[in-house]
Amino acid sequence: MEKERQPSDEEILRRLMVELRLLEGTAEALQIRLNLVNATLTELNLARITLEGVEKEKGEAPLFVPIGSGSYVQAKLANSDKVILGIGAGVTIEKTIGEAKETVGNRIANFEKARATLQQQLIQVVNQIEGGRVKFQELTAKMSEAERQADVQETKGRP
Repeated sequence: MEKERQPSDEEILRRLMVELRLLEGTAEALQIRLNLVNATLTELNLARITLEGVEKEKGEAPLFVPIGSGSYVQAKLANSDKVILGIGAGVTIEKTIGEAKETVGNRIANFEKARATLQQQLIQVVNQIEGGRVKFQELTAKMSEAERQADVQETKGRP
């Protein structure tokens, strides 16, 4: 039977470096997804607040409608009972204010769950990175000490 060869410290160090790079890429991807979820939550909360405000208004109430780039157009509320709600893929439907608030509330709850999951995954990856960095530092210190010891032995052996 052939004995399995143990990897050298240099091989372990190379593997650890690759693993750390992969984990850092994963952490970056998770952070990007987390930022997108946070942006969506901000937008959904703004929609919720707006729906609550519109619900309290009566017909013909003056409004400032955002048109982009911090610009607004003045308008009047024609109907405070119904809203047009985006449901994805460019599709919209008409709903009552109550239905729209419920839909937006459900979306907020779903995105908050997604955010919590992403945060937990990010914490796990960051902890793995930190553990890998500790191993990396320990291994490089061990290798440096071994090299120093080899240099001392070589120096002692010289005439």
